[in-house]
Amino acid sequence: MLKVENINVYYGAIHALKGISVEVKEGEIVTLIGANGAGKSTILRTISGLLRTKTGNILFEGNSVATMAPEEIVKKGISQVPEGRRIFANMTVEENLELGAYIRSDKPGIRKDIDKVFERFPRLGERRKQIAGTLSGGEQQMLAIGRGLMSQPRLLLLDEPSMGLAPLLVKEIFSIIKEINASGTTILLVEQNANMALSIAHQAYVLETGRITLSGSAKELMESEEVRKAYLGG
Repeated sequence: MLKVENINVYYGAIHALKGISVEVKEGEIVTLIGANGAGKSTILRTISGLLRTKTGNILFEGNSVATMAPEEIVKKGISQVPEGRRIFANMTVEENLELGAYIRSDKPGIRKDIDKVFERFPRLGERRKQIAGTLSGGEQQMLAIGRGLMSQPRLLLLDEPSMGLAPLLVKEIFSIIKEINASGTTILLVEQNANMALSIAHQAYVLETGRITLSGSAKELMESEEVRKAYLGG
């Protein structure tokens, strides 16, 4: 479904991604793990069109999206839930979800999908008229995921969904991610909690300073001595 081919990305003079290639098959959860600053979020931002690759290509369902504007990429079926949630803090929960559907014009369909988000996240349903900035961290994360789903993506990019959340909430968020995947959305997940990420993913890539150092099935990486020592605390 997604093929990132040998991309090189720079922040000014800094070579942030060095010849990165990643594949995501339809129906999978693929995770990128690695230390802070390894380049994980940069990969997602490049796929979303927020950053440009200097060389290489990004193919989504066989077509290049490497030079497309971010909103065109959303229309193609890729949606990103950014790191740090980035909800619209001064708007209500419902207004945030409506904005997630800005590329759509099918009012009944949008209404139905908002109801679907409230079904999946009952706490958001209870707070639909509440100002989003007053929600707890976990609720804001749920809102960010719900908003990401409103454009009806076939591929959802999730950037550090467990960041800053209590362990109990982390479990809840990850079971929701599994459920979203089971209902037909392919997922590319960036996550510092390597244990949780590998426990739900099909395939995984390990990043170190802008390079992929290991890749394979999540199970293989979970059992790798190297990964256990570096990322799984064992």
